[in-house]
Amino acid sequence: MMTRHNTNLTRRDFITTSAAAGLAACVLPARAADTGGLPGSLFEAPDPAVLKLADEIYQKCILGKIFPAQDPMLRNWIGPGGPYRGQWLWDTMFVVDLLSLLPGKEQIIRDVFQNYWDFQVRWNKEMPDYAHDMVPCMIIPDNKDWVRFPAYSQIAILAWGVERVYQRNRDKELVRQCLQPLERFHEWYWRERDVTHCGLVAVGSYSGDIQHARFETFDVECNMDGLKLTTHPTRKGEKEGAWYGDLCVPGNTAYLILGEQCLMRLALIMDDKEMAARRKARIDKAVAAMRQHMWDEEAGLFLTVHRDTLEKIPGGTIGSWIPLTASVPTAAMAKRMADTLKTPGWNTPLPVPTVDRTDKRWVSGAFWRGDVWPATNYQIASGFAACGHKELAADIADKTVANAIQNGISERYDSLSGKKLGVEYLGMTCTVITMMLDGLCQKHQLKIKTN
Repeated sequence: MMTRHNTNLTRRDFITTSAAAGLAACVLPARAADTGGLPGSLFEAPDPAVLKLADEIYQKCILGKIFPAQDPMLRNWIGPGGPYRGQWLWDTMFVVDLLSLLPGKEQIIRDVFQNYWDFQVRWNKEMPDYAHDMVPCMIIPDNKDWVRFPAYSQIAILAWGVERVYQRNRDKELVRQCLQPLERFHEWYWRERDVTHCGLVAVGSYSGDIQHARFETFDVECNMDGLKLTTHPTRKGEKEGAWYGDLCVPGNTAYLILGEQCLMRLALIMDDKEMAARRKARIDKAVAAMRQHMWDEEAGLFLTVHRDTLEKIPGGTIGSWIPLTASVPTAAMAKRMADTLKTPGWNTPLPVPTVDRTDKRWVSGAFWRGDVWPATNYQIASGFAACGHKELAADIADKTVANAIQNGISERYDSLSGKKLGVEYLGMTCTVITMMLDGLCQKHQLKIKTN
């Protein structure tokens, strides 16, 4: 995701470039033995091609994405790669998850998260109270105009990243460092993206640029074609602007639920029962709202809804599957989603396409409008596995890994041919490894050496 735009510009021309429980509660592999930080000696696998893939990903998608401090980031930071300069939210979380398997990387990972919290402090000094504690989509090196761009966020996946790191290396200092700013970030999200208090999350941007608002989720996802920005429905004032999207999206709502589930567990680790209770209340309200207003039995998916009327927007997109990641569907809903994925509209040679291919807007290699991304495949497969559909999860994961072995490591792929598209060795394509390490695959096996 998201926001795959070139930060050397104000935006990218996409036309021309074109478990909470499942994810967080799964049993993660033990931390690697001390190998001197050399990824080539981390793994064991029966297939040499898998070992080669893992080594290449670690070198180019993980270790190759760490950079020294560069203003305004005063600490080590992680970038996606290619033309994408800066530290993003969701790209970075997949990288730190696997980086934490290496011994001696605790301080780098703490640095990465502290960059987000340092931004909150700078931002709060410049912005009114209602905007406080946002974390931006990306922090761009040498960006002197950071208050104006980016004036929008991204999916709330930071708590997931902290929990994953803790599960791997037991760095309790990282949890202590992140707990309070994470809760403040989540509260910003509810305050500024659920402006009708219904438990569902929309998109927006303080810039008033409608495409910036779309950048908070899957950039050009078809469900947001009709998006409009409005003023706040209740807050009034001379300086108010049209900053708030009128569509609530299942992807971002589910990601925030996922983040809340992780934050609740992190709070319990730190014996903060009051925080855990606050997060639990948010989770319960949002899950109930998604099931009531976004679930569509006929489509077999969660759909986008109008913010003010809760009327559904027809057509499934990649965000329709993300609720699996946060265990939002009931067992019956998950079964219906599994059946939907097997239909011709979704059962492409390389799953999972970013829009139903019966949609007239679908193109097999189009950016978030028909292509396939390893990161979302990982999350969808994790969700299906957590819901008990392990064979279907393995089909997604094994096909994703096999395609990367055959066609190379890249940002995204054509859903029909499997041809690689976008940026080679994008950081979050490391999720190809994560699928294997999390035990989602059946055909492709990769394990961590622990002695």
